[in-house]
Amino acid sequence: MNNGTGDNRRSKLITYGAQRSPNRAMLRAVGFSDQDFEKPIIGVANGYSTITPCNMGLNVLAGCAESALRRAGTMPQVFGTITVSDGISMGTEGMKYSLVSREVIADSIETVCNAQRLDGLLAIGGCDKNMPGAMIAIARMDIPAIFVYGGTIKAGHLDGKDLTVVSAFEAVGQFGARKINQTQLLEVERHACPGAGACGGMFTANTMSSAFEAMGMSLIYSSTMAAEDAEKVESAALSAKVLANAVHKQILPSQILTRKAFENAISVVMAIGGSTNAILHLLAIAHAMDVTLSLDDFEDIRSRVPVLCDLKPSGKYVTTDFHKAGGVPQVMKMLLEHDRLHGDALTITGQTIAEVLADVPSTSRSNQEVIRPWADPLYSQGHLAILKGNLATEGAVAKITGVKNPKMTGPARVFDSEETCLEAILTERIKPGDVIVIRYEGPKGGPGMREMLAPTSALIGAGLGDSVGLITDGRFSGGTFGMVVGHVSPEAAVGGTIALVQENDSITVDAEARLLQLNVTEDELTRRRARWCAPEPRYTTGVLAKYATLVSSSSLGAVTDLNLNGMRS
Repeated sequence: MNNGTGDNRRSKLITYGAQRSPNRAMLRAVGFSDQDFEKPIIGVANGYSTITPCNMGLNVLAGCAESALRRAGTMPQVFGTITVSDGISMGTEGMKYSLVSREVIADSIETVCNAQRLDGLLAIGGCDKNMPGAMIAIARMDIPAIFVYGGTIKAGHLDGKDLTVVSAFEAVGQFGARKINQTQLLEVERHACPGAGACGGMFTANTMSSAFEAMGMSLIYSSTMAAEDAEKVESAALSAKVLANAVHKQILPSQILTRKAFENAISVVMAIGGSTNAILHLLAIAHAMDVTLSLDDFEDIRSRVPVLCDLKPSGKYVTTDFHKAGGVPQVMKMLLEHDRLHGDALTITGQTIAEVLADVPSTSRSNQEVIRPWADPLYSQGHLAILKGNLATEGAVAKITGVKNPKMTGPARVFDSEETCLEAILTERIKPGDVIVIRYEGPKGGPGMREMLAPTSALIGAGLGDSVGLITDGRFSGGTFGMVVGHVSPEAAVGGTIALVQENDSITVDAEARLLQLNVTEDELTRRRARWCAPEPRYTTGVLAKYATLVSSSSLGAVTDLNLNGMRS
């Protein structure tokens, strides 16, 4: 797992021999004194940026963690990594860079830590790709590490209702359907995002932070704290202290990120009603850690884990409400009590999951409605289902809970980009019963596998969320809900069946049977496939061209370091 890095106590080499004098000279320039060369050097990967509210509070956490690491007898060294705002780039060509940024973050953290021979890593992130990007790097390097989440945004408020950024996207659909006017649309925009923190429902950022808490790579309760609350700063300092201990005891990611940890993460994601993106990211992290994980594992766990939390986007409450109700530890304890969690899995504290949860109540509190009792779940089975059929022979991902029409057969309305689909919705050319197909938006075809939040929110806003299906080889925002199916694999750009769909073909989406079917004869598909030609690449230079060349199928996590044997390079 060490990716060729050798001894995990690597910075100690700097103290040995006269040949190390130049190394020490450089470190003296940044504040090292004689006695500091015997201390572990800890990287603090800081995703601070004012490009997004998700990350604008991270500098405070980085400074707090740096001070705590010094007090713990280590030498912290802060460096930056990137972020992009999915919410700002959503619905534009810029969204193609979102998933790509996960790889850039992973590569940048790995590059700095391995180049400087660091002994440990404290990674701080806020927006969606910060979490999986950092964890992919952590898995590759296998040095002691901890993740510190920047925290969730607090809910916006308007006319007695809680708002999130998704409210703004849905308002666009309502405006297009003439359900609200320009003034009302502007008021939603003004109130949706009141300050710092990641998007406030159980969207991708909060889902992944919750998954990391479940995996033991973040401290308990830390994944649902509000970015602007004092407890978030205190948690960052405690995380630094825990990491320093892990470095001294050599508690490694490979000891924590085991098969049991991934199963725990999946169970929690199902129980909290998390984002479809969790599937993509957990597959990628497992790949980096050389842990066997497939789409079928998600379906297996889904059948055994109920949805316990009533959270946005399809539910009532926001993440700060979830935190007040007991957060991820409460859900984990309930899963543990009912044998849906591996209590013997190790955490970064050196304790097991069961030991960490020892003081957490076994049942949810009666004075709240966010976390349902085990005997009265929101849904009896998990919400993220893997659909297969001739339209997705490798698999596709759907949220199936809360859908009024779990089975739909209708005429295909085919679009080769997100923009053309959105225009059709906003100009009222999509009718109840239609099944929208958005293709050539997959990892290679987009490239970058854009999120279809703009079209899905427009459907919800127009009142078509329960009567129109949507399938795509792209993906969805954690804020998406309705009869939508993403991650269709193989994607259109590599000749998947989704590339062969024609306008008005009959398509069946059956959530209960986990079926995604193009109702065309095999002979006709063979004829269409013989006529199909791969499109020219949309980009021939730059990062998107490199990504399209390297990226794997979404069914494998859309990773960029597969070799011919399908294993990590």
